[in-house]
Amino acid sequence: MSIFSRLTLFLVCVGLLSAYSAFSSSYLDSKGKKAIEPENIPPVSIQLWSVNETLKKDFAGTLKAISKMGFEAVEFAGHFGPYGEDPQGLKKFLDSLHLKVSGAHVKMRDLTDDKFLNTVRFYQQLGTPMLIVPSDKRAEHADTIDAFVAQVNKVAAKMRDTGMGFGFHNHDRELVQYQNSTFWDYIATHTADDFILQLDVGWTVYAGKDPVAYINRYPNRTLTTHLKAKFPSNTKGKKPLIGQDITNWASVIRACVINGGTQWLVLEQEEYPDGLSQLEAVEKSKQGLDAVIRQITAVKATHLSLSSAQ
Repeated sequence: MSIFSRLTLFLVCVGLLSAYSAFSSSYLDSKGKKAIEPENIPPVSIQLWSVNETLKKDFAGTLKAISKMGFEAVEFAGHFGPYGEDPQGLKKFLDSLHLKVSGAHVKMRDLTDDKFLNTVRFYQQLGTPMLIVPSDKRAEHADTIDAFVAQVNKVAAKMRDTGMGFGFHNHDRELVQYQNSTFWDYIATHTADDFILQLDVGWTVYAGKDPVAYINRYPNRTLTTHLKAKFPSNTKGKKPLIGQDITNWASVIRACVINGGTQWLVLEQEEYPDGLSQLEAVEKSKQGLDAVIRQITAVKATHLSLSSAQ
């Protein structure tokens, strides 16, 4: 091959690489925003409180149904069926369903000095990466908030030695005015940067706050996010199902990926409209969530066409 031919080939390759770079950087989702690579979307788990009554009736059958819906993991909320004293047996059962454990809700009373080791040991055997305190009345009142923060900081220090993450989950009650912000902000600013802020999107929207703003306000602390469809009681024409509510879920997930450091998207269903069973409502919300994920990872067809024409 002549020097001229090699130079021509080199220039063609450079041109193709430049075109590919321009194209790949302009991936657009179905709403015209830059798409997120599918592999960057956190896996989807389910908070088992969503099916609490169904679990009591048929623990194994309920988890099998959850697996068939496409969930990759579960977040426990204190109910373990026949495996309450057998974490290894529970782990084996979950493995058979290709389900991981994304985390667990554990009350502070189970993390006191006399119970800490047994609690942690149980969840470690399940392969649980993080423990989250679901609520605490002390976190909602001005005269007890400091005592609560002091205790969670003490537990957090012990939890670091276990290799497990530790954090707190909000309701609307922590998002009321306190000092110049909210109880939630006070907790966030009086705990270490590795203290997990498990934002419940539904309760945040219900409280009239912007979940995206909270994810962005505390970067890399929303390691696990509760995706729940909930809205103020005076809302008309909407349903508490993801995709049929008022939340801009695409923006929430974008914030989780870009700023939240989110490792797990945890679907939670606490309302069951239109006579739906717990599992039926969960499936509806899962389908709505899947549609949102497809939307924000989609490549606009026109860009593919233009690339092919080149």
